Amino acid sequence: MARVASSHFGLLRELPPPRLDPSDLPRRLRQATVLRLRSTRPLRLPKMACLAESKPVEPPPIESPPEDENTAQPGAVKEGSQDASVSQSANFVEFPNKDINRRVALASTFAAVGLFISARLDFGVSLKDLSAAAIPYEEALANGKPTVVEFYADWCEVCRELAPQIFQVEQQFRNQVNFVMLNVDNTKWEQELDEFGVEGIPHFAFLDKDGNEEGNVVGRLPKQYFLENVAALVNGEPTIPHARVVGQYSSAEARKVHQVVDPRSHG
Repeated sequence: MARVASSHFGLLRELPPPRLDPSDLPRRLRQATVLRLRSTRPLRLPKMACLAESKPVEPPPIESPPEDENTAQPGAVKEGSQDASVSQSANFVEFPNKDINRRVALASTFAAVGLFISARLDFGVSLKDLSAAAIPYEEALANGKPTVVEFYADWCEVCRELAPQIFQVEQQFRNQVNFVMLNVDNTKWEQELDEFGVEGIPHFAFLDKDGNEEGNVVGRLPKQYFLENVAALVNGEPTIPHARVVGQYSSAEARKVHQVVDPRSHG
């Protein structure tokens, strides 16, 4: 190989230099000038666009887990979310409008009136109220109706306690029976106290339509006793079911006697 290479170099040294044609010199100068100008111009690279076609890659199949009763189904989750939203909306309290306020005000007014009437019937009735609504004794004996005469006193605890019950019975039979109140502290009723044998109060005397006494009850007794006796008077029965019954009472001997201010007064 060294020998071959040396023979080639020897040939190159032996070749004569190229001969230049004078007529070809202008052409060669123009070519050299063109080459020099081209070398000084900036290199413009062609615009290249890279277009890559993407092919959809299918995901690998996912194996479905075995069905389990405890596995939540999509439909159940959706229903649960709807129920939750419904419950949240149900818990939302709307501001009341004027109509609702008006209804609440009316309901409150009726409730207050009902409570007042109930309290009046059960607890708010006093002996003074009963006395003011009572019929005068002389008028009761003359109008042809059966009569209930109550002997009482303002200081009598049992009388005050039974006042609401007596008022209820009076409201039930007020158009059929006379209800009379006689205050034992009033000297006007001394004769009636002796006539009906009043020793304890409250003392209730039950008279038929002719003014004859059919029986009496004294002291604190169940409301039913008083109610049944009044009903017997209204029905015109010859006797009353509770003619001689005595409960806890206040002694009439503790009465505070005072003079009659108005002779027409039945108090």
